[in-house]
Amino acid sequence: MYAIREDPAIVDPPAEALTGYSPGPMTPPLTKVLIANRGEIAVRVIRACHEMGIPTVAVYSEVDRTALHVRNAFEAVCIGPAPSSESYLRGEAILEAARLTGATAIHPGYGFLSENAAFAQSVIDAGLNWIGPPPSAIDAMGSKTRARQRMVAAGVPVVPGTVEAIAEEADAERIALEIGYPVMLKAAGGGGGKGMRRVDRAEDFPAAWRATRGEARRSFKDDAVYLEKFVENPKHVEIQVLADQFGHTVHLFERDCSVQRRNQKVVEETPCPVLSEATREAMAQVAVRAAAAVGYVGAGTCEFLYSQATGEFYFLEMNTRLQVEHPITELVTGVDLVRAQLRIAAGEPLWFSQSDLRQTGHAIECRIYAEDPANNFAPAPGRIEGLREPGGPWVRVDSGVYAGYEVPIHYDPMIAKLVCWGRDRAEAISRSIRALREYRVRGIQTSIPFFRALLADPDFVKGEYSTGYLSPERLAQFAAAERNSRIAVMAAAIARLEADSRPVRPVASEGNTSAWRMSGRVRR
Repeated sequence: MYAIREDPAIVDPPAEALTGYSPGPMTPPLTKVLIANRGEIAVRVIRACHEMGIPTVAVYSEVDRTALHVRNAFEAVCIGPAPSSESYLRGEAILEAARLTGATAIHPGYGFLSENAAFAQSVIDAGLNWIGPPPSAIDAMGSKTRARQRMVAAGVPVVPGTVEAIAEEADAERIALEIGYPVMLKAAGGGGGKGMRRVDRAEDFPAAWRATRGEARRSFKDDAVYLEKFVENPKHVEIQVLADQFGHTVHLFERDCSVQRRNQKVVEETPCPVLSEATREAMAQVAVRAAAAVGYVGAGTCEFLYSQATGEFYFLEMNTRLQVEHPITELVTGVDLVRAQLRIAAGEPLWFSQSDLRQTGHAIECRIYAEDPANNFAPAPGRIEGLREPGGPWVRVDSGVYAGYEVPIHYDPMIAKLVCWGRDRAEAISRSIRALREYRVRGIQTSIPFFRALLADPDFVKGEYSTGYLSPERLAQFAAAERNSRIAVMAAAIARLEADSRPVRPVASEGNTSAWRMSGRVRR
């Protein structure tokens, strides 16, 4: 039923390679880990496993047969056709792949089934190690309305709004008037920027209500919607937490994720350039309290809105998984979060305390998408004809592609993440721009030119931007710059071609009879 690819040149590491990761009580061992994901995050997890001497199993759809995560794993199993609903979202196929390969643990990465409490429970019921939080914690935070209820009960500040889904449009309109416009309509089961709409006027509410419920139904098979007060020009700040199986929880400081397009993060940085130490500490303590309130285990992230005008912050939601932007936290703290997930899942207590953690320097992440910024960021799948990733000190590229790889249309268009560290924010920005200039992807359009314009923008450099920074007008400005850049490159290429095709004639050159002139220039 499933085809297994095994590379006979790769053998399992010796048993002694696994020493130091003895499991806790009733914890299945990490003798072989299946990664229930694809792309750059699957590659990232595979690398961490191999560093720890743990064999890996990749799963892949038919269109991902030649993907990088498949090439990097010790074994790989095809779990279905290209659509994620027929492959990466099929829990039973993933469990069967684990059974066929003898995997003892499953790491879900992010997206797909990573925050599916029922799947997590099915992994545990199958006698496997789930490298993630308990299903009860996923369930508690999975519904945004239930999460709000739990946080209110725990004394965590939340954005003013409803703590339950609203069934009737008339009730929602009444509550919106009571809270005051603008308001946000949000899908209770939402995530990834989907199922969210800002409403500025009462007359716009009915259309927004119907559109939000429809998107929620299509995206999450749940049309439950709740309502929040819209915080004007906020920062989107999140706190990374890490908890072991013995009740110890620490935070690894914050990330600023305010640069968003269509409610989806595109650039993240740490530390947040506008947070005071007092606010940072207060927000971090709230995150630790929120994690403890649901019995959290492993790596998780609490998201907040921070008002630059008032200095107040509000809990938004908790992501019960590894975040896309986790590398910037790794660069400023020195903690490998994926290895930490594995060690915690193996039953180890935390090997450091809060007082051992500190932020050093500044880090920025740019999500590299196979998109065309000059064409309203339309997906740009296709074959990567050439690839040159940047390098140098403190430059990291988490990539899921290679030269010759065919980027499929079926999944999220992010193909890599560029992460740069600097001693301070100015150095991190300049290093990121330098790396973006070096980055070459030939054969498809990418968001690299867009990021070059963004990081050089004066408003970004000041660091006082909010979630509304990437307005339609600013996006149009960056897109125009990209189009002009392409025109300039084409014009330069044509001029060079014309110059090189002009006839060559010898010229007199005192003391050098080997000089020749082409297009008015002397070549020696």
